[in-house]
Amino acid sequence: MAPPPTDPHLSGLGPGAGEHAEWKETGRQRMNEKFQEYRDIALKILQPSPADLEHGLALHEDALVVEPYGSAPQTSVDVDVLHAAQEAGAANEEVFDLHRDMIRTGAAVDPVEKEEFMDAWNTAGVTCIVQGAGSLDQDPERHFKSVARFTYLTDSIGDLIVRGVKPNDIIQAKVQGKKCLYMALCNVPLPLKWNSVEGELRYIQTFFHLGVRMMHLTYNRRTMLGEGCAEPTDGGLSDLGRAAIAEMNRVGVIVDVAHSSHKTSLEAAQLSKRPVVASHTACTTLSDHCRCKTDEVLRAIADTNGIIGICCIPGFLGRTGDISAFLDHIDYTVKTVGIEHVAIGPDRWHRSAGKSAGNKKLIHPIEGRWEPLWPSDSTHNLAEWRTSEQLMSMAWTNWPLFTVGLVQRGYSDQDIRKIVGENVLRVLRDALPEYEITKD
Repeated sequence: MAPPPTDPHLSGLGPGAGEHAEWKETGRQRMNEKFQEYRDIALKILQPSPADLEHGLALHEDALVVEPYGSAPQTSVDVDVLHAAQEAGAANEEVFDLHRDMIRTGAAVDPVEKEEFMDAWNTAGVTCIVQGAGSLDQDPERHFKSVARFTYLTDSIGDLIVRGVKPNDIIQAKVQGKKCLYMALCNVPLPLKWNSVEGELRYIQTFFHLGVRMMHLTYNRRTMLGEGCAEPTDGGLSDLGRAAIAEMNRVGVIVDVAHSSHKTSLEAAQLSKRPVVASHTACTTLSDHCRCKTDEVLRAIADTNGIIGICCIPGFLGRTGDISAFLDHIDYTVKTVGIEHVAIGPDRWHRSAGKSAGNKKLIHPIEGRWEPLWPSDSTHNLAEWRTSEQLMSMAWTNWPLFTVGLVQRGYSDQDIRKIVGENVLRVLRDALPEYEITKD
């Protein structure tokens, strides 16, 4: 049986371990054919002993599992509705909003989608996702719409999912057998009018009031705040970027440099008074991709008491690009910065059946995708990886096997609990100024 939680804040969660040592169908887990296929691929690569498999699954069931960046399962789209809207002359923005409404809120309105949504989440065994809820651009309106969709989702099925605004909300979700979304944005929202620094950064506090607790400093491209990782040059932070970090520290919004350049990431870590994160990344030493972080940046983030979340994107991981390479990056990060600063940020999610195939029928691509923001020679071609066994080995529903892999690699139960959730929880606490006083 797995030992009790090591963090005193996690007492009272109940043992749980051993009840689901076998990966089997229960009231909370239903292994459909696709989940089973992904599981078999990963197990073929890992080849755990029966003892490691049993112990890892039991530990995962018992642990508090928190992703520093990811997404709730996406529900399917009604392609006929989207197609009809396009044929009727709907603007791209209208089709984009209609599409996003479908994939983000389907579980709130469709019982079939809700069932698959929860089956995937229960199979993954994740308690909380720091949800990428914003837009890839800096338009406040798009960010408002995105946060509103997740607010609607959690309001509609609050018996199953809560929207967390404080770290203790995550713990309570675990105690109550619920899931939790903790909001993040993929950019700092900026207005179109540039009158004063205070005015330009005013949306940081506004979105904090709406429950957003983390923001990407940049998303690949250069912005008014600093350099993105996909730019050919590296100018680091701008003056406005430095002011934005100070404002995020003041308000309680975590600085995320996952998509920022080397110099921007380093300067942000050196400047911030609170923990900085690279929520979903990998290590440059093992894979020379623009989205990976150098040892210097990894150590600078650790010096803020922040975390590095290792992602599950084959193109970032190099070598085999599978679950084994993913574990290699965890090992390397632990050796470089210490166990306290490592987490798992998959940047993966389950897609309800039909979503990918359906998009092919659309008249023209939907706006808002990330591909145009990448350099043309990037090795991150997800379209080529999507049907690969490498990607399937790290399917979101295979989360329990990430824990099994850590058991295989000799990590103690205490250290595994830190990697899969407790390190993230610590950073979420450290980010909130009032938490030092109220302790929730």
